[in-house]
Amino acid sequence: MPLLKFNNVGIRGFSAAVPATVINNYEYTEFFKSEDVKEVVDKIGVKERRFVTHEQCSSDLCYAAANKLLDDLNVSREDIDLLVFVSQTPDYRMPATAISLQDRLGLNKDTIAFDISLGCSGFIYGLSTVYAYMQTGNFKKALLLNGETRSKVYSPKDRKTAFLFGDGGTAVLIENDEKYGESFFSMNSDGALSDLIKIEAGGYRNMSTCETVEERVVDEYGNIRSAEHGVMKGGDVFNFVLKEVPKDFKKLISFGNIDTNSTDYFVFHQANDFMNSYLAKKLKVSIDKVPSSIAKFGNTSSVSIPLTIVSELRGKLEGNKSLFLSGFGVGMSWGCAYIKIADSYISHIVEI
Repeated sequence: MPLLKFNNVGIRGFSAAVPATVINNYEYTEFFKSEDVKEVVDKIGVKERRFVTHEQCSSDLCYAAANKLLDDLNVSREDIDLLVFVSQTPDYRMPATAISLQDRLGLNKDTIAFDISLGCSGFIYGLSTVYAYMQTGNFKKALLLNGETRSKVYSPKDRKTAFLFGDGGTAVLIENDEKYGESFFSMNSDGALSDLIKIEAGGYRNMSTCETVEERVVDEYGNIRSAEHGVMKGGDVFNFVLKEVPKDFKKLISFGNIDTNSTDYFVFHQANDFMNSYLAKKLKVSIDKVPSSIAKFGNTSSVSIPLTIVSELRGKLEGNKSLFLSGFGVGMSWGCAYIKIADSYISHIVEI
């Protein structure tokens, strides 16, 4: 059973960086009629997103976020023993982006650094991985970096995905301290549903060719994309989330003997507001405890949970608090976490 418990490991601080370029979704009309755009945007609730420039990558966003956090907390680079980078839009196929970030951030050569390739559940998986390393007691501090440039993945001519996804990067500083107490994690996967969110070509199973990058009309609605653009079967994803995520919540609540009434905030992956409102209702959670950032940033995949914390909970996590986190999506992969917060610092968002 994929249930984990950790003791005396926690998050000292959060930070985030977003591109300076703001996309007003209502004005994203180059390929669609204005009335059609308004209908879609009103339905999904994504008013704005941030897009990187052609030259910017997810590592640039994470680098800015990590620098901001380390400087704000006055943490020495020499104290970082572990760096984990979570992304499905890395800088290169090789080397791992975490390795380049180790050098750019000025960390020691004996720093453990590696990538995790996961989408919307990635923050939960990455956090549990770092907590497991820290649990050994041989680490001073660790950085968990989440970065995505989803604007480079989805076709702007495909109405099904053109208005959903944005870019961002986050950094989380993790340490050992008795003040954090117990934390609990549940993680799951179902590869039989891997076709629900997928990029068909551009990897090593179906390598890039002239044909895979050619844009084509793909359906009767005139949507256009190439085989190297992301595809999402939205209805099936929605049904999957409503079926599996509430069960996972209940499983973790039972495992950790968690009192949801006393939990301060429930931070869900930012897929869409309707889905998260439904989950809150299903779990009998007050919507006031469910922060939302999707209107400002869209779906930023693994970045969305920590970005929501930085964006919406700055100034609200003083003292001892508790967070219930839930990430779900591409894979299909999903997970929940219950963590304690003890005076965790939240930096101002950086724009680059």
